[in-house]
Amino acid sequence: MTEPSPAFSPPPSFRVSRHPVVLHKVAVLRDEQTDPRTFRAVVRELSWLLGYEALADAHLRPRRVQTPLETADAHELTDRIGLVPILRAGLGMVDAMLELMPGAEVWHLGLFRDERTLRPIEYYNKLPDSATVDLCLILDPMLATGGSATAAIDVLKRWGATRIKLINLIAAPEGVAAVTTAHPDVTIHCAALDRALNDRGYILPGLGDAGDRQFGTGRRD
Repeated sequence: MTEPSPAFSPPPSFRVSRHPVVLHKVAVLRDEQTDPRTFRAVVRELSWLLGYEALADAHLRPRRVQTPLETADAHELTDRIGLVPILRAGLGMVDAMLELMPGAEVWHLGLFRDERTLRPIEYYNKLPDSATVDLCLILDPMLATGGSATAAIDVLKRWGATRIKLINLIAAPEGVAAVTTAHPDVTIHCAALDRALNDRGYILPGLGDAGDRQFGTGRRD
C-alpha cells in the first residue's frame, strides 16, 4: 500500500503531481535495483519537472520584443529566485533547477536529523545578512517528519524571506502536517505522497535514504 490513510486530508498548500512522466520516474527511484548513476539522473529529471510546476505563479512584467517581422507583446520574469538545497541530499536537485532558472542564487543550508530524537540539527548556514531574493525554493528529496523542512523555513523567515516554497520528491503525511501546521503560507510541491513513517522516521514505502542512494554510500551487504 502506497497511499496515505483516508483519514489524512492534504491541505490546499500541498500539491502532488499526477503527471504520467513524473509517476514513471518515481517508480524508477523506488526500485532498489536502480544504481546511483541512474538514481542521480532521475532525481535531476524530477526536480526539473517539479520546479517547472512550482514556478507556475512566478511574477511577470510586460515587455516588447522585436521579432524578424514586427514587434510583439511579451513577458519577462521579475522574481529573483533563490535555491536552498538541504545538504546533502538536496544537492542532487540543484543543477536541474539552474537549468530551469540559470540566474537563480544558490544558498546551501546544512541540517541533519538526530537519529535518536529525530530532531534537526543545523550545522551549516552561509546565507548573507539579509534576503536578496523574492522567492525561495527549498530543495530536499524527502519530507519525512518535517523537522528539517520546518527548521529551514524558520531560518529563511528570520533571514527576511517572505515567499517560500518547498520542493520534495517523496512526502509522508506526518511531514506535510508538520510543515503546514507551522507554516501554512508555504506551498509544498512533491512527486508522491506515501503512506506513513516507520518507527525510525523513514517514509514507507519510500525509496530508502536519498543521500546514500545518490552518492553510493549506503549499506552494502
